[in-house]
Amino acid sequence: MNKARFLLWLPPPAIAVLVAGLMWLLPQEHDFWPRWLAVGPLLAGIGIMLMAAVTMSRANTTLLPFTPERTSSLVTTGVFAYSRNPIYLGDALLLLAWALWLQSVPALLGLVVFVAYMNRVQIAAEERALSLRFGSSYTDYCARVRRWL
Repeated sequence: MNKARFLLWLPPPAIAVLVAGLMWLLPQEHDFWPRWLAVGPLLAGIGIMLMAAVTMSRANTTLLPFTPERTSSLVTTGVFAYSRNPIYLGDALLLLAWALWLQSVPALLGLVVFVAYMNRVQIAAEERALSLRFGSSYTDYCARVRRWL
């Protein structure tokens, strides 16, 4: 298994958990800001992820990110009208909430690492597969809706 294939084998939630663990290991600055600031991104992240899952379920399409070729329909409604990757956006918001809870400026780097990884590895592969599967419909969707927000 080559490196790129191995990286795609790791499910995005596992990547988010690994990044969260690394964030926890970074220096924490206590009382840098109030921990309650984490509540907004936490609730937004969970809400966006749930809305995306419900929308995909109603469209009878796969939620599995490592099998984009199994996608049965191009979902462009609901939260997908605002973000092409609402589940990953939700993951990023959860990581932001975690960094805020940790009261750690260095932990915010974990969020940057997660977004960079997702853009370069996971989302790039998914976009190639979806472009092959849905052609101009997907290209038009990409022109209308941003990758994250």
